[in-house]
Amino acid sequence: MVSLHTSPLQRPGTGDAGGLNVYVVETATRLARRGVEVDIFTRAGPGGAGSVELEPGLDVTVHHVPAGPREGVPKDELPGHLCAFADDLSRHVAGLAEGHYDVIHAHYWLSGQAGGLTARRFDVPLVQTMHTMARVKNAALADGDTPEPPARVAGEQELVDRADALVANTPAEARDLVQLYSADPARVHVVPPGVALETFRPGDRDADRRALGLAPQDRVLLFVGRIQPLKAPDVLVRAAGELVRRDPALRDRLVVSVLGGLSGSGTATPGALQQLAAAEGVEGLVHVAPPVTREELAGRMRAADLVVVPSHNESFGLVAIEALACGTPVLAARVGGLPLAVGEAGVLVDGHDPTTWADALQQALGRLEDPQERAAWSAQGVAHAQGYSWERTVDALLAAYAAAKDTHARRRGGPHG
Repeated sequence: MVSLHTSPLQRPGTGDAGGLNVYVVETATRLARRGVEVDIFTRAGPGGAGSVELEPGLDVTVHHVPAGPREGVPKDELPGHLCAFADDLSRHVAGLAEGHYDVIHAHYWLSGQAGGLTARRFDVPLVQTMHTMARVKNAALADGDTPEPPARVAGEQELVDRADALVANTPAEARDLVQLYSADPARVHVVPPGVALETFRPGDRDADRRALGLAPQDRVLLFVGRIQPLKAPDVLVRAAGELVRRDPALRDRLVVSVLGGLSGSGTATPGALQQLAAAEGVEGLVHVAPPVTREELAGRMRAADLVVVPSHNESFGLVAIEALACGTPVLAARVGGLPLAVGEAGVLVDGHDPTTWADALQQALGRLEDPQERAAWSAQGVAHAQGYSWERTVDALLAAYAAAKDTHARRRGGPHG
């Protein structure tokens, strides 16, 4: 596997670490448990060097490939280090025997550019998962956000044309590949991500709330994700301000918890979310904290009344499915893969108008005042999440790998093979 711009050893929720990191860790771990040897190549950066085991006893090794400076590099500057990464990756695998690898699986377009060279070196299939796509992001930009550059669009198009298999998280993403990039439908495989059901599960909600110092009457809205315009935490803060203006008594009970670090264009305006909270009159209600471990995150999700996902685009929406698995209702934007991740178990909101979101939050909090309604809503979310295990994801990935090998063999035997 190639994950150039973000290491699977990084904690999701800050910088460029997010759902892609979780995806790589969960699939690599489960592939190894089935007897598949997995090498993961990522750029050497702060805190990462050499080759290390992902988990003791598992045949998964994370190799840190030198490329550019050792300090962190913004993602939009990484294309300038792509050749260095590809060269160092080629040197790393130069001594391996033919047949050492069966498949190269690249995550994100930068990884595909480098992984494609390795795939050609071993004459094996290239499997590409985009996770996000420039043309999709540019069609759903938040106000003030920076469009993805033409170079990325061209790089993604090259990968769509070259890859032996394209793995899409949802049917919507598969349609985008076909309609926006003219992908061959026969090479597109829909493989939904999963949820770690052993970690994200119902539990003692009252105990989780006590551990966080929450009072029984508190109404907790939780946002989990990188703090950047794409993820739209500002929509939640503005909606919270509207809720308090409608019902001033809510000020004594409302808690808006934001878990995440600055990322992308959000790094240019540190403190902007806190300034917005002050402008909305809810500065004392909005609490911003750094990302936590997966186990801690599950506890915080169980403690929340609602998990809010107002993103402008999500290829799937792991946060939503993880919250549902914990039994916590979700409000999410009707964009990207979120309708699939949420299903009928949560509430989908059209657009990003704070007033519309305040309406949806008010209605959802009203539903939760009824203990029977709360229990039923929670059970519905848990049942929905049970259909999205990482084991099912790996089953589908193995099938996609097999199909990629068949496609590669046919291409190699063709007139240009």
